[in-house]
Amino acid sequence: MEEHICRQIEQILAEELLPATGCTEPVSIAYAAAKARELLGREPERLLVEVSGNILKNVKSVVVPHTGGLRGIRAAALAGALIGDAEAELEVLSRASQEQIETLSPALERIPVEVRFADTPYIFDIGISAFAGEDSSFVRIAGHHTNLVCLRRNGETLLEKPLEEPRGSEAGRDILTVERIADYAEHADLAPVAPLLERQIAYNMAIAEEGLRHPYGANIGKTLLRGHEDCLDYKMRAYAAAASDARMSGCELPVVINSGSGNQGITASVPVIVYARETGKSQEELLRALLVSNLITIHLKTGIGRLSAYCGAVSAGCGAGAGIAWLQGGRLREIAHTVVNAVAVTSGIVCDGAKASCAAKIAAAVDAGLLGLSMFRDGNQFYGGDGIVKKGVENTIANVGRLARDGMRETDREILRLMLES
Repeated sequence: MEEHICRQIEQILAEELLPATGCTEPVSIAYAAAKARELLGREPERLLVEVSGNILKNVKSVVVPHTGGLRGIRAAALAGALIGDAEAELEVLSRASQEQIETLSPALERIPVEVRFADTPYIFDIGISAFAGEDSSFVRIAGHHTNLVCLRRNGETLLEKPLEEPRGSEAGRDILTVERIADYAEHADLAPVAPLLERQIAYNMAIAEEGLRHPYGANIGKTLLRGHEDCLDYKMRAYAAAASDARMSGCELPVVINSGSGNQGITASVPVIVYARETGKSQEELLRALLVSNLITIHLKTGIGRLSAYCGAVSAGCGAGAGIAWLQGGRLREIAHTVVNAVAVTSGIVCDGAKASCAAKIAAAVDAGLLGLSMFRDGNQFYGGDGIVKKGVENTIANVGRLARDGMRETDREILRLMLES
């Protein structure tokens, strides 16, 4: 593989495999609020939070970490503004002391936080205005979780980026194909990417083990594992689900995300790690399999976009199946058929926000990835013309992107309406 392609893929992995504490949408709100407080120069007397529908959907029900169990947009914004460290970006709340955390509930009673829908065509859009006396500040994040596109203080513009640019972190993703991913995983120099992957192993397995040790959310991981402790298929699903159980319920352990999502980072990595450890694979084999799973997930998500009515765990479950195919000795052919088979099974799972049931959807997505691989191993597959499946893995992936990005746009709006009625 050409050296410049390798460097581009390394850059993609460095941009995507980032540490984050808590669900990334409320954390992004907290980051914007921390930045607004930094610009304001003092504690705000009130906040105005304007968000797109998908942000509201993904923040409404999830526990914000390092807040003492608080949920929702108001809690995320106030936590960022009062105890956040903007320099930490997606770990913005992780440095807060217990004493600081205990100030948040009383602060929600005394500091007004108004939440509005943003009048925006952008799926990912957060604007936070902070006010204190005659002073004000404004921060806008659009396109992805840390992409600052506008900074203002007292009406003076300090930063303004064209709104076509929030997709900047997607630049270069079109170099990814299943064939190129398989080639890269087999021949890449691991030295530049091993630290990213080793951090993913350490962080995501730690939160999976935490989710199995203690009660979190609906305890999907514990439920799956009970009575099936010696079954590898159940173990892979259970560990991935348990990590999400913990994360969605405010666990303060960090995860390494994929495509802006901790649940996707968990789904793409934990089953592969569990399989490799249980079957005695070497560290190099595991790292190369994680290259497959992470890059397949990124490739699928590129056409879909950061947020959608299409559940992101589906893409990551396909990635996990592809990574396990690699560990079983499969290469391009096996990976391609695993991906096609898996997306044919689970492409109907909708995203109705971040909450406890994400863990169950992760379990279903991992199961689909494993089924897709088992089908091909047994000589079975779905063919072009079977629903959204087209001949050729890249054509099927393009169809998935079109379905999720365009076809499910009205579905996304209806999901939001249903959620707001509850």
